[in-house]
Amino acid sequence: MPVSLQSGDTLHERYKIRKIIGQGGAGSVYLAEDLRLEGRLCAIKEVNNDLSLPLDLQKQARDQFQREAVILARLDHPNLPKVSDYFSVEARDYLVMDYVPGEDLRTILLKAQQKNQFLDERVVLGWASQLASALTYLHSQVPIILHRDIKPSNLKLMPTGQVKLVDFGLVKVLASEEVTLTVIQGRGTALYTPLEQYGGDAGHTDARSDIYAFGATLYHLLTGKPPVEARERFLNPDKIIPPREINPSISPRTERAILWAMSLHPDERPTSVEAFRNALLGEWNPSTSPRSELPQLTLVDLVSLPIERFMAFLAILLLLISLIVTLIQQ
Repeated sequence: MPVSLQSGDTLHERYKIRKIIGQGGAGSVYLAEDLRLEGRLCAIKEVNNDLSLPLDLQKQARDQFQREAVILARLDHPNLPKVSDYFSVEARDYLVMDYVPGEDLRTILLKAQQKNQFLDERVVLGWASQLASALTYLHSQVPIILHRDIKPSNLKLMPTGQVKLVDFGLVKVLASEEVTLTVIQGRGTALYTPLEQYGGDAGHTDARSDIYAFGATLYHLLTGKPPVEARERFLNPDKIIPPREINPSISPRTERAILWAMSLHPDERPTSVEAFRNALLGEWNPSTSPRSELPQLTLVDLVSLPIERFMAFLAILLLLISLIVTLIQQ
């Protein structure tokens, strides 16, 4: 469906369109001025409806839009754009949210690559801390809200240094015998998508699916190399290159946490974003600590993965046995 709005058009008697800032198969995104609140800029997502559907299905789709928009509008977090309005005009639905100025992290990564540089790990971990806060908030909603399309281009760095997780489409409520979820529509981007998400809405996705994409995003930002797709890794598990082999300046702790998050099977990943954040950062708070400081590797890191838990336990057991034998001999 072609672009329906042009620069200068007024939508819903309130929003004056400045320009189109994004376009895809499902619709377009516009930058607009809010005529009621002078000086406020907003992003308006236009969702095209399928007019080939029977009228009753079109009505169901619109009702679903209304329900989903209400869910998004109730969200309030500093690392998420605020949804302020929603409405429908003819065959299109509109979602109005804060306009987020700044560059996305993919653009920042590309600029670093042009200079043959890696992004500073301390800076990336600061971004990761903010993303973890946003995802923890989403995953704590009832029903739980998943994003399912976390990637560098969906993270914008504002001039203030604040990171925002953007590209909120519409949500879709999934219900099964085991779980009820609210999912931001979209199938994700292959490089950052876990195996279980390839099943679409029929697949079983939960918080660990976002954690995989989170880890894959950090992998890309810190190495400058796109992560190997999960489908390819399933056929060839050794295909993924450990981050420190690409960028030796990455700390062992960061590498360990990223690879844990990117485990192919959900059961092998952190069970929550907070568990992943703790593995990545521990008690370190990038917003208050000096940038020269990095979280230190601790005993917790040494036992973060199943096989390593066993090896660490075995080493401690052997040490205890050795001490007991020594004491007996004395």
